[in-house]
Amino acid sequence: MKTLALITAVAATGHDEDLAPMLEACARAGLRARAVAWDDATVSWSRFDAALLRSPWDYTERLAEFLDWCDRVQQSTRLLNPLDVVRWNTDKHYLADLQAAGVPVVPTLFVEPDAEPLEALQAFLAAETTEEFVVKPAVSAGSRDTQRYSRAQDFAAGNHIARLLEQGRSVMLQPYLCSVDSAGETALIYFDGQFSHAIGKGALLRPDQPATTTPHATGQITPREADPAERRLAEGVLVTMQRVLQLARPLAYARIDLIRDDAGTPRLLELELTEPSLFFAQAPGSAERFAANLARCLNA
Repeated sequence: MKTLALITAVAATGHDEDLAPMLEACARAGLRARAVAWDDATVSWSRFDAALLRSPWDYTERLAEFLDWCDRVQQSTRLLNPLDVVRWNTDKHYLADLQAAGVPVVPTLFVEPDAEPLEALQAFLAAETTEEFVVKPAVSAGSRDTQRYSRAQDFAAGNHIARLLEQGRSVMLQPYLCSVDSAGETALIYFDGQFSHAIGKGALLRPDQPATTTPHATGQITPREADPAERRLAEGVLVTMQRVLQLARPLAYARIDLIRDDAGTPRLLELELTEPSLFFAQAPGSAERFAANLARCLNA
């Protein structure tokens, strides 16, 4: 029987709703799975046939340490998804790579730590016609430290940008696409390159609401049928990602988060390849599909 470490974090205890169904599905698929905190120094990783990143949600505050851990683990066992993918995906500058490769992403201006915050914000607002916009760090999870602003709140937004830059963090500025308030986001989940299911996520950022401080915020989650335009874009994202990263085979899992622009066209908001919630509860049988794919992969 193959052994599988489901990588989590102490900070995720009680928040990872996928964990229990994943453990049950793995047992039914003939895998001996165990939930393990990534920074547990007592674990011998070579005892596992694979380590599957699931909810190491404190990595955003310890990114260098987390990537060093991934490097060590990959030398002892099979890391899913692999280190090169994780290194690329844990910093949202990957959106610039995908945009350069032709993927329609939500327009994004990256502001680096040596920039003047107010000048960067003014340049962004001059280039965009949007009435509202979003400030968020390039390394983040679950909308942590992310906030929605109106043009009239440029002083507060500038202070937010400055705080993040002073911490040595890159910042993203994006227009707030108002379709999110009515239609939310669509997240499409793929296992081994094959579409599994989709969910809808309600709007998380509210006007005049302070930035969230938890990496666990997800909004209202409902099952959703992805329409043909969303499926085409999501599958195009996966093809482009494989080309950009020069991957020989599809990844164990991927989640593609889409929202619609003012013309109703879907755009990529985020590509989640490191620790996404997979929303098994909204798609009966999805945990079993994922575990069966893992078992086939490990037993091949």
